[in-house]
Amino acid sequence: MLFQVNALTKTYGNRTVLDLPSLGLEKGLIYSLQGPNGSGKTTLLDILSFLALPTSGEILYEDRKVDPGRNSLTALRREVVMVPQNPILFTTTVYRNIELGLKIRGVSKAERERAVHECLDLVGMRDFLNAPAHKLSGGETQRIAIARALACSPKVIFFDEPTSNVDGTSQKAIERIMKDINARKNISLVFTTHDPGQASRLSHRVITLFDGRLVNSAFGNIFKGYISTEENGEKLCLLEDRVHLVVEAHRSGEVKVSLDPTKIKVLGQGDPGPLQNRMKGIVVRLTDEGSQILLTLDVGIPLNVFLSKDDPSHQSLTLRQEVQVHCPPEAIQVF
Repeated sequence: MLFQVNALTKTYGNRTVLDLPSLGLEKGLIYSLQGPNGSGKTTLLDILSFLALPTSGEILYEDRKVDPGRNSLTALRREVVMVPQNPILFTTTVYRNIELGLKIRGVSKAERERAVHECLDLVGMRDFLNAPAHKLSGGETQRIAIARALACSPKVIFFDEPTSNVDGTSQKAIERIMKDINARKNISLVFTTHDPGQASRLSHRVITLFDGRLVNSAFGNIFKGYISTEENGEKLCLLEDRVHLVVEAHRSGEVKVSLDPTKIKVLGQGDPGPLQNRMKGIVVRLTDEGSQILLTLDVGIPLNVFLSKDDPSHQSLTLRQEVQVHCPPEAIQVF
């Protein structure tokens, strides 16, 4: 196991921003962290990269308990690297930006030169070797920041929104680079994103946070709800004051609800299907995400649905088409 955290919390004053009873990350995989702003994604990234300490709880790295002492963390930081959302490059050449970390670690000149060239080749930036780094575009800067991280031969690379400030062409290049790093170097990657399509394309596992807690919904679909009890005893949840769902819950009043987009079913025309928790919506987005199709519907609220390419129902779908979906009990989590 790469990371295992137990009873992990992070608080600021009276506010708890992270509360994780248990979470494990395996070696050699790509993980994406999803959730709305303020859900705790960046806080978790900082803690796992040893840039911040939790308020309480235990962290195991490669099955060894992490000692919060300075000397211990300094050694661990040599094995993990963070690529920030807005990387800062020094006002010197690309070569010197990538070389600096190796120089500080006492790596020989010949080995530094070899590593810089190898890393630039991997990110497709060999021609920029002697370019002034501070004059690069946003996408080029991000790729040099990745090369700089790679040069340190880390076991784990953390990315905070790696493509949020780049154009579409650069986004595709960076996603390809991230996959190559994982496949060719067997480096574990953990990245935050607001894009469910990107999470689907890149990651082996998706971790979703909401209000600092883990939720089961793999790709968003997290809503505010209000549960009331009907005369027949059923629990009826009103989502975002717009959509009603029957839920299995012991709670009433204000709640949060996540709907797992991999478990929501698209019904064919004339499909009798279950009547309960059946919703009608308009297709507003339809994208190919590798092994899956991402369908976004307007059902009164934006609803993401993932379809397997083996599922024939996606072949007849078009934008602005009206469709019906069923949300079974196993797709609904109330918290």
